[in-house]
Amino acid sequence: MANVQLSKISTRAPKKFDKEKTKAATAATIEKLNDLQNLLFAESKHAVLIVIQGMDASGKDGVVRNVFGHFNPQGVMVQSFKAPTALELSHDFLWRIHQHAPQKGMMQIFNRSHYEDILITRVHGMIDDTTANKRIKAINDFEDLLVKHNNTHILKFYLHISPEEQKLRLEERLNDTTKQWKYNENDFAEAKLWKKYMQAYEDCFNQCNAVPWMIVPADQNWYKEHLIANALYTLLSGLDMRFPGLKKS
Repeated sequence: MANVQLSKISTRAPKKFDKEKTKAATAATIEKLNDLQNLLFAESKHAVLIVIQGMDASGKDGVVRNVFGHFNPQGVMVQSFKAPTALELSHDFLWRIHQHAPQKGMMQIFNRSHYEDILITRVHGMIDDTTANKRIKAINDFEDLLVKHNNTHILKFYLHISPEEQKLRLEERLNDTTKQWKYNENDFAEAKLWKKYMQAYEDCFNQCNAVPWMIVPADQNWYKEHLIANALYTLLSGLDMRFPGLKKS
């Protein structure tokens, strides 16, 4: 994936997709994924890392709940990466990330990830381009290490929401009592930095693409969840996994 221009990529489902039919298809796929995740856990030869990135209100939590929330919790871990603590800042930027890399048999979900260290840090001028490029190389090496030395399969999703839809969702957090707990007073200030974030993301896609990114239209949650469930099904169903049978004494 090279020379990505997010402004030229739709944030909505193609018109041929029917909402109710698509939701039914997604539910059927998730049922199959439940069996495949159990097989992944039982065989314990593969690890899966799911990276979910996106602007505020793009629906990261919803994906975790609606796609991955149906699986056996013994085999699925979720880690969110917020502002680093003082201890984390005293180490290299990947120190806090590597601790959560999945072991074989496990599916690890990063709700935000190591990419925050070349996104928000660049947008807010916390690091310069030289440091950013060093971090980009470190991220590529980190993902290469996981893939080649721990049989880790990585899926990276960018939830591609439009600024108009983001505005509606942020306003909803102010008015819906069931969503007010998600409200952060900085969300609207961050939204004003939209162009800078898009530039940072596009650079990220263009330079960190040995493990390819999937840009997921995210204005409609049902379509977003459909694409992510299908991508995971394609990965897991292609691993030729087998139950290990009786353990040898």
